[in-house]
Amino acid sequence: MSIHPTAIIDPSAELADDVKVSAYAVIGAGVTIDSGTWIGPHAVIEGPTTIGKENRIFQFASVGAEPQDKKYKGENTTLIIGDRNVIRESCTINRGTAQDIGYTEIGDDNWIMAYVHIAHDCVVGNSTIFANNTTLAGHVTIHDFAILGGFTLVHQFCHVGKHSFTGMGTALGKDLPPFVMATGAPGIPRGINNEGLKRHGYSSEERANLKQAYKKLYLKNLSLTDAIAELENEGDSHTKLMAEFCQRSQAGRGIIR
Repeated sequence: MSIHPTAIIDPSAELADDVKVSAYAVIGAGVTIDSGTWIGPHAVIEGPTTIGKENRIFQFASVGAEPQDKKYKGENTTLIIGDRNVIRESCTINRGTAQDIGYTEIGDDNWIMAYVHIAHDCVVGNSTIFANNTTLAGHVTIHDFAILGGFTLVHQFCHVGKHSFTGMGTALGKDLPPFVMATGAPGIPRGINNEGLKRHGYSSEERANLKQAYKKLYLKNLSLTDAIAELENEGDSHTKLMAEFCQRSQAGRGIIR
């Protein structure tokens, strides 16, 4: 274990033998950090928080602080962070609330750039990218491989689908379906994330099927119910995933239109 002499670590914190803690970092009670993780200078980690393997948490990040929710009354809520995440300068990631799931969760292999805010009860999947100043309100779900452009704002209770993409300054007040790009404030659909899908190995046939699904969802003047019904009849698994997402969304905030 490599701990700078100016770091402050609560006696109850549990750190693996090879964790590195830089100058003036503060690690509070109830924090567990697994092997290979590096904590940068002046970072503050409060508990209860569990951090997995090989994460890099940069200077001035505030991780595991109590939720910014007036209903919070000191309940024992948590933050869970998986493996191999990069959390850059001045990010703020809060614990959950008793009124919802009671935890905030970050999966594996996420790239979280400077000044990102992830509020209470958010669930972030794997291999996402949050560009600088992205802000998630409480109770947001981000699915695997989503990319949020700089200064993206996501309203509370919204869901952002797998392999979706937002341009700089997008404001999402509703759910963003998987594979779809959005820009603007409020965010509107701008087609399929074709380049991202290509980079992740989706075949030309799969991408063509998703383009047809997008047309049914947004360009053929179908009602959402009718569009979902048509997508559900497709044999392509990715199209069915889009249909399932949109169907669930109807019970929540609904999809961007």
